[in-house]
Order: sequence, then structure tokens, then C-alpha cells
Amino acid sequence: MPRPTIARVSASRAALLAGSVFAVVGCASGHGKYTTEGLNAAQERMAVIKSGTEWDMARQQFLSGELRKALASVDRSIEINDSVAKAHSLRGRILMELGQLESAVESFRRALVIDPAYVEAHFFLGVLHERFNEYDDALAEYQAASALDPSNAQYVIAAAEVLIDLGRLDAAERMLEDSAARFEHNAGVRQTLGHLALMRGDWGRAAELFDEARLLAPDDASVLEDLAVAQMRARNFVEAEYVLRQLMRDDERADRRDLKRLHARCLVELDRPVEARAILLGLTRDDEGLADADAWIDLGQVALMLGDQQRVRIAAARVAAIAPDRFEGPLLAALWKRMTGDIEGALASADDAVRLAGSRDPTPLVVRGSILKEMGRLAEAEASFVEALGVSPTDARARRMLAAVAEDQ
Repeated sequence: MPRPTIARVSASRAALLAGSVFAVVGCASGHGKYTTEGLNAAQERMAVIKSGTEWDMARQQFLSGELRKALASVDRSIEINDSVAKAHSLRGRILMELGQLESAVESFRRALVIDPAYVEAHFFLGVLHERFNEYDDALAEYQAASALDPSNAQYVIAAAEVLIDLGRLDAAERMLEDSAARFEHNAGVRQTLGHLALMRGDWGRAAELFDEARLLAPDDASVLEDLAVAQMRARNFVEAEYVLRQLMRDDERADRRDLKRLHARCLVELDRPVEARAILLGLTRDDEGLADADAWIDLGQVALMLGDQQRVRIAAARVAAIAPDRFEGPLLAALWKRMTGDIEGALASADDAVRLAGSRDPTPLVVRGSILKEMGRLAEAEASFVEALGVSPTDARARRMLAAVAEDQ
């Protein structure tokens, strides 16, 4: 068989090449529409992927606290594809953290235009309305979120808290009670019901609800704090002291001044004033304690119980210096002077305490009445006790002292 010449090979290749070009051109000519559509679809898919990648990056940056980077990433995501509700919602959350609240509102509203059923946008829009004190609008958004996702207790709790802020306690309680069966294992529902009980002065019921919440969320410190406060109000001091010790075992709460003061008050009620004094001495020794009027008042009261005249005097002077508009300073001074036998000075300080207290607290009136009784000025003492009962008709001290004056007359 003769070998092909170079010319034949070249001609053959040329023919093959020409055929290939013809085939390609022919295909392009016959199927251009479909090729263009395929290309567009591929580009759209690529844009979706790229937009999603930017959103993922923005979310990670947001969670790690890199807010400026997160904003730049989510803006790129929206620039590529602005029809994704979750991107606008994430942008709103970032703007919230940056303090740009008006812009955040716009982002959440844009998300809801794209997808009216996007629950997260309803919820955070409700949060913003709360910050603007637009409680009716906040309630509407929380209720919308709850209707869209009835399995999430957070939305019901948020709506109930708004009702509480609006003073609609019965409506808030009904909402929580109606959802209690659905969220029987949710601590937040019971905790919020506990807050309602506290507001109504039902200390025992509040303690029960917070205790139920504690069983459902044993590691939630806020529940334990609520429980301790409710137990103190309900005069369950043994249980309250135990809960407070539990709270302060954690390093983050071991130095909390408010918890230490609450613990000291609990120890006083348990007739352990020496331990209470040790805590309060610690609270009043540091720089912050020098200006802590409440800690000095508590220290003065414990010192009175222990007959510690020197500390009563120091506490009275300190309170008068850092809180001259409060009645407790002159009241402690009155009690200290009475302890030292300066009865006239005690009466003068008691008068100052009465003037500063006004109608806010009957205690200065009771103390002044008792000093007047001790001085034998029974009619004036009686008037002081009657005035105390006018401030607080249920004050047991004033009633008891008034009866004692009547016996002496």
C-alpha cells in the first residue's frame, strides 16, 4: 500500500479541520438560543454560590465579633444577589450591634418584603421597636414571629414581656399560661411567670415558679438570682442563703457586690450578724465601697444589732457625707446618739431623718416617737406614731408603740 504523501496528509488534515469548524459553526447557528440560556443559567448558579459564600463568611465574622468585616462581606453578598431575605436580615443584625438602628430597621423591612414569613426579621424588628419604646409595634412583630413559628418559646416570652411593659399583666399571664403546656420544659416561660408573681407581691408563688425554672435550667444564673430574691421576699432565708452560696461559687459572680449585700441581709435574718458584718466590712473597705451608701447603711444596721457603737457612728457619718439627701444617715446618727445617752441630740437627728424621708418611709417617725416616749413627751410621741401609720397603715412597729403610749397615759 503506497504511503500517503505529505500533500495528501495535509489535505486530509485540512479537510478534517474544515469539517470540525463546519460542525461547530453549524451547531452554533442551529442551537444559539439554548447555548445562551445555558450560559446564563451557569452564571446565575455561580452568582448564587458566590453570594452564599460571602454570606457564610459574613455570618462567621459576625459570630466572632468582627462586625466591620461582616458588614463588608454581607454587602458584597447583597450586591451579587439582593433577593435573599436572610442576607438582609443578617445585615440588620450587624447594624444593630454597630448601633446603626435606623439602618437596621430598613434591612429587616427589606427582608420581609422579600419573604414576609421570614421569622428572624420579624423578631429582631420587634427588638428594635422595643428599643424605640414603640411597644405596640414590637408586640405585633413578636406575635407575628410566634404565629409563624409556634414551637419557639422565645417569641411568646418576648410578647409577654412587652405586655408587662404596657402594664397589661393579666394579658401577659394568660398568654404564658396558654402556652405553658406547649412549653412545659421551657425555663423561660416559668421565669417570666415568676416575674409576674413578684410584681403582684405573691412572693411564695414567685419562689415556686423560679424553683421550677431552676430544675429545667440548673446552670442559668439569672434564674438562681431570681429564686434567691423571691425566697428572701417570702422569708425562706435558709433556702435563699443556700442559693446565694451556690451563685457565688462561680468565679464570675464571686465578687458581685449586690450578691454579697443580699447574702449579708440573709445572714442577718438568720441571726448570724457577725458573719454579715464581716461581709459588709469587706464591701466598705475598697475604693468602690467608700461611695457605696447602701453598703454603709447595711453595715450601720448590723452594728446596731451588735451594739458596736463605733461602727454605727462611722456608718452614720459616711452615709451623711456621700448621700446627704437620704434619711438613713441622720437616722443612724439618732440611734447612735441615743446609745451614748445624748437624747436631745438623738431627737434633733431624728427630726432631720423625718424631714428627709417625707412620706416615703415610716421608720424615722417610729424612731422619733420612741425617743419622745423615752423623754416622757407622750402626746408628741403618740402624734409621731399616728403619722407613721398614715404613711404605712400596716406598720406593726408603729401600732405596737402606739399601744404602749396609750398604756402609759
